[in-house]
Amino acid sequence: MDELELLKRDWKKREDQMPKLGFDEIYKMIWKRSSSIVKWIFLISILEFLLPHLLYLLPSMSKNLAVWRDLGLGNFLLISTIIQYSVVLFFIFQFYKRYKEISSMDNARQLLSNILKTRKTVKYYVLFCLSLIFISFLVMAAGIYLNDDPISAMGYKYNLDNVDPAKLKTTMMATVLILGVIVTTVMGCIYFLLYGILLKKLNKNYKELKEMEF
Repeated sequence: MDELELLKRDWKKREDQMPKLGFDEIYKMIWKRSSSIVKWIFLISILEFLLPHLLYLLPSMSKNLAVWRDLGLGNFLLISTIIQYSVVLFFIFQFYKRYKEISSMDNARQLLSNILKTRKTVKYYVLFCLSLIFISFLVMAAGIYLNDDPISAMGYKYNLDNVDPAKLKTTMMATVLILGVIVTTVMGCIYFLLYGILLKKLNKNYKELKEMEF
């Protein structure tokens, strides 16, 4: 008989002597864990919102914004920024709302419902952010296609007399689209690390509550 089996037998012998947790104690543990998880989701979403604004202080970011305007995409940049701010702030408010609701709950069924709402909210938020990233690259590719001199618009100075403009645009568009796929994939992995792990823990709490009789 191996060591693991011996430990299992010893645990069973002592099981009757050990105190058993009641529903209230288990519920409080799950409630505290869930509240902490949603709090972290809320805080991470705020940090994620603030970080790009710090990057805008870098000279390279100012140059990138100028490229959008030179490609004739200034209006899109303005509209997408307004939409991004509005939607992201809405989601941050929803995360805060979920956190406050869970923090003041004393009902297991309500907690189950709120966990489900939080999971859906996070999924919609991640889907929106990734979609916005990829759409931005699609629009930039369209801007390159519609621009008569995309190389100059993007700030490059080369002698391109012997280069076919159509092939050049196709190459640039393909590069932007491939870069869009790569960036979106990388950001998807980051979102998985930031939110996926927290959602996995939240889902575990949900399953534990579902298994309890109340």
